[in-house]
Parts: sequence; C-alpha cells; structure tokens
Amino acid sequence: MRRWCVRRVPDHVRNRVRVECEIASRHLTIVECRPPWDERVGAEWTRAPVARFRYTKAQQTWTLYWPDRNARFHLYQQLAPSPHVEVLLHEVEQDPTALFWG
Repeated sequence: MRRWCVRRVPDHVRNRVRVECEIASRHLTIVECRPPWDERVGAEWTRAPVARFRYTKAQQTWTLYWPDRNARFHLYQQLAPSPHVEVLLHEVEQDPTALFWG
C-alpha cells in the first residue's frame, strides 16, 4: 500500500502533493497531503482522506469506503469486498465514479 502511494505522485511534484497511507488496526486510509497555502496557517501540511480499506478477519476480505465532504466514510457499493486489496486499489486509481480523486 505504501509503495502504491509513493508511485502515485511523480518525484518532481512531491513538494506540492503527497499521497500517504495511514495504518490503523482494522483499516488503512489513503490521504492526499498538501503544503500550507499561506504561511499564516502554519507549517503543517493538510491531510484529506481519499479512500479507506477495512479488513474483515472472519471473511478475510477487504472492503472499500469513500469519504464525503465531512470526511465521513461510506461503503463503496460499486465493488464487492475482495480478499485482494490490489483489486480495490485499482478501483481507487481508476476512480470511475469520481468519489476518490474528484
């Protein structure tokens, strides 16, 4: 997942945007990071969620979720859960519904 995030952004623009993966016990969240647009805001980069992948141990599957404008996650119903997270990553990368990258 982290390798996928690094490959998502070309080296020459990493000072303007990064894609990172936040890891929790039962899910992974892909976030888009941007530098401060105004020095009065501070030095911290902003972090906006792009997608969340939840793992269900009992079924051994990953399920994809998309964030709304309030960063609340909703089940992505266009793709069934999969034992292979790469299938879900491909859907996020292609973004046929414009729910992930806009």
